[in-house]
Amino acid sequence: MAEPCGLGSGPSLMARFLVKRILSAVLTLFAVSVLTFLMFFALPRDPVSGMCPKNCNPERQERVRQELGLSDPLVDQYAGYMLGIVTGRDLGGAQGGRCDAPCLGWSYVNNEAVTDTLVRVVPVTLSIVVPAAVLWLLLGVGLGLVSALRRGTWIDRAAIGFTLAGASLQIYFVGAVLLLVFVYTLGWLPVPSYTSIFDDPVRWAGGLVLAWLSLALLFSAGYARLFRAQLLETLNEDFVRTARAKGLSGPAVYGRHALRAAIAPVVTVAGLDVGAALGGTVITETTFGIQGLGRTAVDAVRAGDLPTIMATVLVAAVFVVLANLLVDLLYAVIDPRVRLS
Repeated sequence: MAEPCGLGSGPSLMARFLVKRILSAVLTLFAVSVLTFLMFFALPRDPVSGMCPKNCNPERQERVRQELGLSDPLVDQYAGYMLGIVTGRDLGGAQGGRCDAPCLGWSYVNNEAVTDTLVRVVPVTLSIVVPAAVLWLLLGVGLGLVSALRRGTWIDRAAIGFTLAGASLQIYFVGAVLLLVFVYTLGWLPVPSYTSIFDDPVRWAGGLVLAWLSLALLFSAGYARLFRAQLLETLNEDFVRTARAKGLSGPAVYGRHALRAAIAPVVTVAGLDVGAALGGTVITETTFGIQGLGRTAVDAVRAGDLPTIMATVLVAAVFVVLANLLVDLLYAVIDPRVRLS
């Protein structure tokens, strides 16, 4: 007896979907790396003057040009830069000597390898964004669910008021209020700072909790409104009415059918927001005085630190692409029809 087509084609469809999305992510990162490199090295200007704007005399700048091979074709320069990310490279004595993989160049402003700078600041941004994303998803989806199930009641109106307030406020205002109340007035929390979670988990959480709450309050407002609208629309779909007609209980209708369909758009938006936030929470880090990837990028632009600027652009692109890839995979799990696209 022949195996049904749907059962036999499921794994192969999923495999093809994964391959397509991974290839798309790799091509996107390749395009970003090429454009970033050309932006700084192909324009009619001296890239060394941007890499070493203040700390290099003319003699040292000439040594940097020779060690980078700026007289070589752009293709060879790009290949050398990308190969350094994978295997490391020898930058020469004017740039700190040997640079181990992943090598992203030498910062004359910080007087260290750019990779060392990123190793120091990327965990800070991850520690801010990831817990905040968990909070804003739980709060937003939970509030949207309660609002939809209590449509027309005072709970629904209060939730709508919260979403309107959240959509109109800004992080620097919310963060300043939280700092004033919980740090400088009540003294319940320490001044925001970063401590590695591996060194002291309690101090890590205490130093970042206000940043988490600020992001969660603002982002959850949009998610509550989005999920409420999606859930109300889904509850009017034919498959939900059919499930009710079959005598399924309320939790089964909501949990097995309605919520799964309504959550898909939320997953898409969450992936975009998390990817963008990981690319640089500039305002959040500035508000709470924490040095993460966002503030590092802004400081690099102000100081003309070209290698650090290039590195932060590439790292931000990696975060955005990986977040979108994860969203595509989750979307395929939530809605199998996506695998056919």
